[in-house]
Amino acid sequence: MRVGVYVDGYNLYYGARGLCGRGMPGWRWLDIRALSTSLVAARTNWQGATIHRVVYCTALIDAATNPSGYADQDVYIKALNGYTSVDHVELGYYMARVKQAPLAVRSPGPAGVPQVVQANWPVMVQDSQGNAVHGATFMVSYAHREEKGSDVNVASHLLVDVLTGQVDAAVVISNDSDLRFPVQYARTRVPVGVINPSRNHLAGALRGTAGDGVGRHWWRQLTAQDVTDHQLPDPAGNYSRPPGW
Repeated sequence: MRVGVYVDGYNLYYGARGLCGRGMPGWRWLDIRALSTSLVAARTNWQGATIHRVVYCTALIDAATNPSGYADQDVYIKALNGYTSVDHVELGYYMARVKQAPLAVRSPGPAGVPQVVQANWPVMVQDSQGNAVHGATFMVSYAHREEKGSDVNVASHLLVDVLTGQVDAAVVISNDSDLRFPVQYARTRVPVGVINPSRNHLAGALRGTAGDGVGRHWWRQLTAQDVTDHQLPDPAGNYSRPPGW
């Protein structure tokens, strides 16, 4: 059984950061092929499965605004390629723009639901006659940078490989609900494993049953140990782990 692995790089990065801790070293230098191999080997109903293809979808950090982040990411991608931890890297892009939104604060409790801030004494909004406007909403402008393309690239590679018979099974590493349709369709053709890389609940759009379509589907949530146990060697070929990683 030839298994294709399709990775949403930023979804995996932020998920692993939430699991391991942003300031903690020892999780960023992830060996994606080794992690995927362990996860697939644990499936008793996928006996004989081997990792045939690993596709890593990400976007390059802007070198002008974050030169150190760009340099670290560049080393990591080169290490993934050089150590054959991935077979293909597909790059998306960043979009920067100014957006407006109501000023909000996070409500108490684990859910952290946003609450819109409204004018109240001693901070008030005045109308054109200088009268206080109770309950007015503060609007803020902010610089917004959004990574684009990774989910589309994951979906495209998954469907192309499934429909052209390049793989006999697929593993998707993402908790992005935008992947609902490609994952559901892939289940009609091949067994699919979905890996939730975060501590959050699995997106409802990615759920299903093991018997959907052709069957033998499965779901797994990553742990901090999954990440820390599957790190690239240092150095990985000609590339060394960045300081603090």
